[in-house]
Amino acid sequence: MTAYNIKTYQLSGSEWINTERYDILARVPAGATKEQVGVMWQKLLAERFGVVLHHESKEFQVEELVIDKGGSKLNETNWDPASPLPPGPPQRDKNGGLASPGQIAMIAPRENGVNVHTIGKAQPISQLTATIGNVLNRPVVDKTGLTGKYDYTIDYALDQAFLPPPPPPGNGTGSGAPPVSTSEPAPDITAAVQQQLGLRLVPSKAMIDVVIVDKAEKVPTAN
Repeated sequence: MTAYNIKTYQLSGSEWINTERYDILARVPAGATKEQVGVMWQKLLAERFGVVLHHESKEFQVEELVIDKGGSKLNETNWDPASPLPPGPPQRDKNGGLASPGQIAMIAPRENGVNVHTIGKAQPISQLTATIGNVLNRPVVDKTGLTGKYDYTIDYALDQAFLPPPPPPGNGTGSGAPPVSTSEPAPDITAAVQQQLGLRLVPSKAMIDVVIVDKAEKVPTAN
């Protein structure tokens, strides 16, 4: 997915590619761009794992993100694009918000799922569509016409079915499952987008590029 800049729903292959685990150490030259690193990953997969693949165009159920009839509730950011970005992850302010551009998500476990509180600062709509698409596990197409950078917060619930399985016993240093919050579940992502951001998801269909893995070796070639 990283090598070809695709999402889970755009990848098809043998079931073991979702279950096998590997430790990979790759040294990337200083100054390499994201696109160049993607090509490096592609070559590593082909040379070390014998990956052979092809691309197809497939029709998907998608969601079109549009402005709701009441108007957008997104706030255009006051971050000066000429300001230098601080090093490291997005900086937090004293109120728990973001003091520099970025997006963070805070998760509160509850029975049968989690509540997610996401904060974005100086983010384009593409970041928001990517976030929603990751939750829904299907493409979200921007039809808002909004071209600026925006500050927003959104609270939504994820059910247990959307969460990754817990780690096997004995892994890690934790003492068990995280404590469960007694808070009520937040709205689902579709309702949260409409109620909190003034946007709306409209079901549609679109042709999307997919990657089909025709062949891959479980055991990579030796160093």
